[in-house]
Amino acid sequence: MTLSPALASIRARRVRSGAALAAGALALIVLAGCAPSAEPAPSASATAEATAAPAASTEPTPTPAEDPATAVGLGCDEVLTPDDVYAFNPNFGAAPDYKPADGSAASVAVSQKGVACSWLNQTSGDVIEISIAQPNDSTLTDLKNQAVSASTPVPTYGTGVDVEGYFTATGGKGEAQFFTGKYWVVASSVEFGEPGDAEPLIAAAVSHLP
Repeated sequence: MTLSPALASIRARRVRSGAALAAGALALIVLAGCAPSAEPAPSASATAEATAAPAASTEPTPTPAEDPATAVGLGCDEVLTPDDVYAFNPNFGAAPDYKPADGSAASVAVSQKGVACSWLNQTSGDVIEISIAQPNDSTLTDLKNQAVSASTPVPTYGTGVDVEGYFTATGGKGEAQFFTGKYWVVASSVEFGEPGDAEPLIAAAVSHLP
């Protein structure tokens, strides 16, 4: 059967439309096949590990240790020799049972690896105490500051950049302090009514320092 020109034209358009729709559907299928696959979402634990800040250290920061005191290394018969003691007063002799009183300069000297010695007047029972220590720098500075605030400077005990002398009297007992270099020398007794009374023994003790 022969189609009229009008029907033939309509049929040709329907064929072309169907072909176009088929071609478009095929293109969508091809594009869908080329799309990248989606990556799996990270787990909650992995996210927490990635974002957690490193824990702060609980270890304390070490503090540099301060230099300790230096041992004096003198015996009492070297701090003052028998001749030194005799020259001061023949009535004085060693006091073997001597023990520094708590809180005294002599006890502080012993705590700083120093030496504390005593001589007893065999007639009056009076005692002379002499202590020597070589503390560390900060302790030596503290001791000097205490001497400055509580005692009177005594220039006759010695001169020099590293030499300082002080004297004070409390309750009838005199105390002389002498700083020379890194050494701290203290002499105390009821025999010391004024700075000059202690000066011969201070000078003798300092002359025996290493």
